[in-house]
Amino acid sequence: MNPDNNHNLFLEKASILMEALPYIRRFYHQTMVIKYGGHAMVDEDLKAGFAKSMVLMKYIGLNPVIVHGGGPQIKKVLDQMNIASQFVQGVRVTDSQTMDVVEMVLGGKINKEIVHLINQQGGKAIGLSGKDGQLLVAQKMKLFKSRGPDDPPELIDIGMVGEVVEVNTEIITTLENHHFIPVIAPIGVGKMGRTYNINADLVAGKVAAALKAQKLILLTDVEGVKDKEGKLISTLKRAEIPGLIEDGTISGGMIPKVNCCLEALSDGVGKAHIIDGRVKNAVILELFTDQGVGTEIVNN
Repeated sequence: MNPDNNHNLFLEKASILMEALPYIRRFYHQTMVIKYGGHAMVDEDLKAGFAKSMVLMKYIGLNPVIVHGGGPQIKKVLDQMNIASQFVQGVRVTDSQTMDVVEMVLGGKINKEIVHLINQQGGKAIGLSGKDGQLLVAQKMKLFKSRGPDDPPELIDIGMVGEVVEVNTEIITTLENHHFIPVIAPIGVGKMGRTYNINADLVAGKVAAALKAQKLILLTDVEGVKDKEGKLISTLKRAEIPGLIEDGTISGGMIPKVNCCLEALSDGVGKAHIIDGRVKNAVILELFTDQGVGTEIVNN
């Protein structure tokens, strides 16, 4: 390598570190809730990069809390077992047989793999189901279908699908205080002991709100929220969002993610971010660089 090029490379690396300094100082001892899902959970390089990112965050004084999904992995096992998958309004209908698979895949295979990857990189991760210590107290989700302007909506039974009503933050803060990284599978428990399958985005939002986290970060398989011309919107104010949904700029699967972010902001979370998990080290780039790699959603 040309000595001048080598020197310039070192200067660039030093510049990146200096750019990160004010963010490290600002976020020191702050909690960051990261919803981990999509392609970032499948690609081996991205999986290793994510684990390293979590360890780095912990070592420089941040408190990452991970909530993971696993829809594609659940589907794969259900297919192998010849159990048909049924969806209503994008929600997986979860009977007792499907719930057994969900719990096995989320609370077992995926959760322990994430824990193992983080520990391999020098971190201290602990895997949790929402049933552990009643971390996620849940209730059955009610889903309604419109039957026309003159008829009341129809209540659809989607089985053991739940929504979070309470988060036991003591478990998480105790782990944080002892330098562990909590890794949470989105499985809840009802007050009568029933198990519930819960959307990971919703769990991440509720956990972030309960912890009054500095940031909620949702990893997705898209760049973030885009405008009508397909360009990434770097920053969105919450007041702008209803209009963007109404005019179709925000549509499809992005709507529930944005609404999840809005609810978290309303409940005391500092900022919410929707970022592209297909980008290596996406979380680090979003947190510690001026430009970031996704869309941040702010109150003002």
